[in-house]
Amino acid sequence: MATYYSSSALFLPNHNPNPNPNLSQFRSLNSSSNLVSLNTTPSFFTLTHSRVRASTSSTFVNNTKPTNGEDKEASNTSTSGSNVLACPICYEPLTLICGSTLSVGSTDGSDLQCNSCKKTYSGNASNLDLTPTTGSKSFGESNTLFTQLFRSPLISFVYERGWRQNFIWGGFPGSEKEFEMMKDTFQPTFGGNIVDASCGSGLFTRLFAKSGLFSSVIALDYSEKMLEQCYDFIKQDETFPKDDVILVRADISRLPFVSRSIDAIHAGAAIHCWPSPTKAVAEISRVLRPGGVFVGTTFILDGPFSFVPFLKEIRQTYSPLTGNTLFLSESELEDICRTCGLVGFKCERNGRFIMYSATKPT
Repeated sequence: MATYYSSSALFLPNHNPNPNPNLSQFRSLNSSSNLVSLNTTPSFFTLTHSRVRASTSSTFVNNTKPTNGEDKEASNTSTSGSNVLACPICYEPLTLICGSTLSVGSTDGSDLQCNSCKKTYSGNASNLDLTPTTGSKSFGESNTLFTQLFRSPLISFVYERGWRQNFIWGGFPGSEKEFEMMKDTFQPTFGGNIVDASCGSGLFTRLFAKSGLFSSVIALDYSEKMLEQCYDFIKQDETFPKDDVILVRADISRLPFVSRSIDAIHAGAAIHCWPSPTKAVAEISRVLRPGGVFVGTTFILDGPFSFVPFLKEIRQTYSPLTGNTLFLSESELEDICRTCGLVGFKCERNGRFIMYSATKPT
């Protein structure tokens, strides 16, 4: 996939991955805006949501400018669920200075300002543009072949109309099955926020939002055209919970989120299309809260491909030219996660398909 929160009723203060959490660890932050019932069994807990919609401007950013005497460290804390969006240049929180809410369909005309460098970021009809190059008038960043490919209107249009379905030949079980497979892994983060990184046309964004398992969903992609497709699909669904979702254009290697502010990150069929997988996973590690979970899927060229002569050498030339990384073993993905500070690597295989996960240490 192309390269490119949240008032929460209940927070797990340390996001303990223990599937039998002590309920005294939970604390209600805003019982008037979010009502969640817990059903416990000896082996697991489930969340059944019946949320009253909260003001989404406070879900993603502050909507008031900080005073001169405001404690900077206090403004960076994210335990309240606000101050999630950040400047991709200095990683300081953004403040909504124009517009009243941030959600699907309400970003047009919104302006956000960095509390530190004072750069302003604006929204359009479908998304917020939080790339470092936004506002550039004369310089245009060059992109890799695969990044540019997914920015094309044609590929963006056909992605969910046949392109993604062809992944079945590589062992991908299909979006519904993949969603079910990742539920257990994401379970410790239920009730928190989730980023659908390299969301494309929003196939999984819509599943996450309509599941009710997360308090807010951020659909993130570098491709403007993919985000437009995502927006169009959402508009067609009259029952879609738009108040809990926002679409963001961003670079996976400069994520526009405050450090330790995200509970869960999903990257479906994505890491092989990132120009630098290590830089991207390092950013994912930075923004995950302690106990936060990262789940991704991709292709592995092992088995019979192991006998292809000079495959590693071919990759060394192919990847920089195209921006597409050929992974040759599960251990390569584990190594990336480990070196970027994530632990507890796990994976499931089906042919060339792999679903992998790792966690930010508590």
